[in-house]
Amino acid sequence: MASDPLAPGPTRDRAVRQMFDRIARRYDRVNSLLTFGMDRGWRRRAVASLGLAPGSLVIDVACGTGGFLRELETASHRCVGFDISEGMLRAGGPGLYVALADGLRLPVADAAADGVTCGFALRNVVDPEALFVEMGRVLRPGGRFALLEVAEPSWQPARAIHHAYFHRVVPAIGGALSDRRAYRYLPASSSLLPSPARVEAMVLDAGFTDYCRSLVGFGAAQLLVATRA
Repeated sequence: MASDPLAPGPTRDRAVRQMFDRIARRYDRVNSLLTFGMDRGWRRRAVASLGLAPGSLVIDVACGTGGFLRELETASHRCVGFDISEGMLRAGGPGLYVALADGLRLPVADAAADGVTCGFALRNVVDPEALFVEMGRVLRPGGRFALLEVAEPSWQPARAIHHAYFHRVVPAIGGALSDRRAYRYLPASSSLLPSPARVEAMVLDAGFTDYCRSLVGFGAAQLLVATRA
């Protein structure tokens, strides 16, 4: 029986990796469909929020099939991506600089990067606090991170619509087109996210300043940006 990616403990990393390996081939197509194509605009906004000069070195943590890497290249940045799922890296195709690695233990020297991006992976890591510490380790002073994650709209009517879509429609469509268990995990895993206040505390404790959280996609996603002190 496959491991449960929601279960705490040492087997969770393996379960998450196996799940993404299973859905890798159709991941981009299904993701674009479920976000109505807005996901690319969110990544573009995140890259712009880094405020880095062309040619800056940016690391993409949990890079998946390379969506962030392509936006970084379009912005004329040098970039490399890391992910624990070999299937996702292979599905990204040729031409991207990627490597198999855990985002909590990046094979990158201290203060080597100008920027870090991460898309929708905070709820997938075993230790979110350690992720921010690792981002702080690889970033130079003054370097920036931009992180995208799911969220809920603040306006109550929009929140009700979003809840119905995220918890009912997304698993149904994702399950029909790809993997039912994986797309049930997607909304369920949002319960693993620390609260916005807790995330802010983690970011500041990891040595960052100028922290900013903004909602995108009508509140369906959040963009977190901060500067390495």
